[in-house]
Amino acid sequence: MKYDLGKLNELSGGDQEFNASVIETFLLETPEDLSNLKKAVANKEFDHIYQFAHKIKPNADLLGVDSVRDEMLKIEGHARGDKDIDAIEQTLESAEKELQNSFTEFKAYLN
Repeated sequence: MKYDLGKLNELSGGDQEFNASVIETFLLETPEDLSNLKKAVANKEFDHIYQFAHKIKPNADLLGVDSVRDEMLKIEGHARGDKDIDAIEQTLESAEKELQNSFTEFKAYLN
């Protein structure tokens, strides 16, 4: 998994305590958001799919997890557009793997 904290450092002015608090918040909130996204996909609740993908996307963007940001954009598009649940499921599977890797890497970063 690749990440780039450039945007976060730009926002924080390189403040390591601020960066750590943002990463900690990501680690606390995103697993639940991911779980809710998976439930919404399982139930084909397209409005909720969009909402949870939309919530995950900017956090992934801020932390430079570009693959997840891009996958959330795709999920949003399908949820609002063609409602292609198969494409959403495939994209979510890939995004979940990247998110799980990011959780591991960000925990290591904090320690």
